Amino acid sequence: MELHDRDRRVLETLVRCYIDTGEAVSSLWLATRGRSGVSSATVRNILSRLEEAGYVRQPHTSAGRVPTDRGYRVHVDQLLSTRRPAKTVPDVEERIKRAGTLDEAMSEVSNELSRVSHHIGFVLGPAPETATLKHIEFVPLEASRVLVVVVTGGGRITHKVVDLHETYTAVELQQSANYLNAEFTGLMLAEVRDAILARIREERSLYDALMARALQLAQSGLQAIVPESSLVVQGASMLVDELAAEASKAREEEARALGTLRTLFRMIEEKHRLIRLLSGYLDVPGLTIVIGTEHGTPELEPFSVVASTYDQGGRTGAVGVIGPTRMRYARAISLVDAVARAISVKNEDA
Repeated sequence: MELHDRDRRVLETLVRCYIDTGEAVSSLWLATRGRSGVSSATVRNILSRLEEAGYVRQPHTSAGRVPTDRGYRVHVDQLLSTRRPAKTVPDVEERIKRAGTLDEAMSEVSNELSRVSHHIGFVLGPAPETATLKHIEFVPLEASRVLVVVVTGGGRITHKVVDLHETYTAVELQQSANYLNAEFTGLMLAEVRDAILARIREERSLYDALMARALQLAQSGLQAIVPESSLVVQGASMLVDELAAEASKAREEEARALGTLRTLFRMIEEKHRLIRLLSGYLDVPGLTIVIGTEHGTPELEPFSVVASTYDQGGRTGAVGVIGPTRMRYARAISLVDAVARAISVKNEDA
């Protein structure tokens, strides 16, 4: 359905009112206080058309209407078409600049997103396959076990104990690490693994005992370490408070809200599931807003996600907020856009 200007204005007013109050909006309110410039009877006809087209619905407990996900989409598209470039957030930029590592910066960013939006704030680090090798270290443990420590660009540290089924001295391990750092620092981990496999296949490389040992150690260590995209999530308690306030209006809503929270908390605890879902927002640069049923998974249908990509030296991550579909989208969009710009500045300076 192509919305006429008058219908669009009424829908926009209804959405804004519902976001502000959480109460179903009546045709009388829209006619008398919504500044629509039309009579109550005309508003009722408009609402009937909007409901038939799926932009609004009428809860059984009220005579008023509330927006559907499709109605929110019209509102969000309008915001995006008229928005101005986000202003910088000096406090955020300052805290990010003070952060010593990428993990610390991610924690600062997610906390700020949650604090300002009153929703869940998240920061998704760049995909691990695009992470660059900064330093590798082998630490001898008992018998043939070795602690492999990998430091990637941005200061992220990943470590894992592997059993090499052969005993190496501390000197041999240090020599091997020195060789690998000299040869592969600055390359993406995927490129490092490919290069190591290629050199192992070259028979001439195996004539050098040091090189052969280093390559075997690196192959075992990097195969054991498949770093997952880092995800920092903060502010779940704020979402609990918000949903609880809405649920207090009706027992049925309370049960639905509790089920929604259980689902989200389960996804946060099983971070790999949330990472897979949020990683889908990295395909499109810039802002992405996904509302309720627009998600590819039923688990996120009660929520909206406002996300934006950021650049970390050519590698892409995402920042954003997760909240109920009745979200203050204008504030969330401005905040997420500004923070994404701030963290990109941090990474350019790093």
